[in-house]
This record gives sequence, C-alpha cells and structure tokens, in this order.
Amino acid sequence: MAVRIDTHQHFWQYNPAEYTWIDDTMGVLKRDFLPADLQPLLLQEGFDGCIAVQARQHLQETEWLLTLAEKHDFIKGVVGWADLCADNVEEQLKALCDHAKLIGLRHVIQDEPDDDFMLRKDFQRGLGILVTHKLTYDLLIFPGHLPNAIRLVRNFPDQTFVLDHIAKPSIKTKEISPWKHHIEQLADYPNVYCKLSGMVTEADWLHWKPNDFRPYFDIIFEAFGTERIMIGSDWPVCTLAGNYHEVIGLVKNYLLQLSPGKQEMLLGTNATRAYSLLMQSN
Repeated sequence: MAVRIDTHQHFWQYNPAEYTWIDDTMGVLKRDFLPADLQPLLLQEGFDGCIAVQARQHLQETEWLLTLAEKHDFIKGVVGWADLCADNVEEQLKALCDHAKLIGLRHVIQDEPDDDFMLRKDFQRGLGILVTHKLTYDLLIFPGHLPNAIRLVRNFPDQTFVLDHIAKPSIKTKEISPWKHHIEQLADYPNVYCKLSGMVTEADWLHWKPNDFRPYFDIIFEAFGTERIMIGSDWPVCTLAGNYHEVIGLVKNYLLQLSPGKQEMLLGTNATRAYSLLMQSN
C-alpha cells in the first residue's frame, strides 16, 4: 500500500500574544497542540505521517517545527515560513535547508492588508529563489486573491505551488461564482496542486452537512483531476467545526467513487510527488 499523508496540520505552544488570530470564538484552540496529540489520530485514520505547516510568521517557529520533525519520524515534512521580501532571504533559506525535512514555505497572504502583496517585486524576487532549493510554495488565500494567484503562477512556471483549503470559498453561503471560474483558470497550470483541507471552517461550524461540500469537491476534481489533489485535515483548526474523524471522513467518503489506485494518489502519492518527500520509515 502507498504511503498515506495528512498534508496539512499545525503544532503550537499556545501564547495569546503570538497567536492573535485565535479569537474568543476559537476557545478550543487556546491550548498546546503537539505531536503526541496528533499521532493517535493519524493512526486511527490509517495515515503514515503528516506535513506540519506554519501557523506563525517567524523563523523561530519554522526552526521549532523542524526540530519536532527531526524527533518524530511521522512528521514527514515542514512547510515553514521565511521572509521572502527580505534582502537576506537567500541566507535564511540556506540555513533552513540544512534540515532535510524542510519541504516548502508559506506566507499568510490572506491577512495582508495589501491585496496585491504576492505581486510585489521583493516578494517575487524571494519566491524565485525557492526552485533552486527544491521547495514548494503553499498559497494561503481567499477567493478574491485568485486572479493575482493566477498571475503569480504564470510568472513562475518551474515553481511547484500548492493551493491550501481550495482558496476558502464561503461554503456557509454556498459561494460558487466567481470562485469556480478562477479555480478552473488556476488549475490550467500544471505546476499547481490543491489541498482538500480547511473546508469545514468555511461552512456553518455547528450545522454543516456532508452534502454541503459535494459541489466544491466536484469542481476541484473536474479542474485538477486526480493527480494534483491531496487530503489535509487542517488539525487542530478543523476542531472548531468537527473532530478529526469527521473531517477526514468527508474526503474519504467522496473518494469511494474512485478506483483504489486513484484513492491512494489523493491519500499520499500526490503529496509525495508535489513535496518531494523523503519517506523515512517509522
């Protein structure tokens, strides 16, 4: 059986001063979430490992995640953060790439006050360095950022991109257009993958139903095909709207219509290829 990977989860040692995005509506997140909390959940769902993704824009957090990955074999890779706009970005990357499990970078573009942040010259200059280090770039954006994301991807045809959380359409309000049109345009670029992750928190946290997500699954599969889609939990953020089993089950149940071979692609093979994972045995 192919290796199965939860491609999107977070660890943190909670500090309200550093995780200001966790507001009073997110009380369940105001505690530490560490590898010992996640590993049993992965095993229960048949995952061999996970990818830890940054939740705080600080080099110290990236280094901490890489230290966790070195200590825990089931953490197969880290999508960290570095200041791509900095003059010394090359030095930052060289230091971080001393760790074999650094597989990509991410910036919380969705929180930038400048909607054109990803088109800035200094950002694109830093982004252009990633390919030489064989690092992916995760796109964390809202639907309104998709036109700029399309322009960005067009500018870097050799860079592998991964779209997080299907760009966060408002599932609660059944938003489809113009999100669908832009997703189809973005998927036209073969260097872009998409994570089926972070969807329950875009739905009605307390009253969502599995059928709420089917239109979005259908659109993503039609656009990206089965070779450029991955499964991700967005744990522990997902616990705002559902437990780990429920969140993973949404995707797994949808995948039942596919052949076993195609299911394995979405459950791990695609992630291994997109992130060039070094699959250490547990």
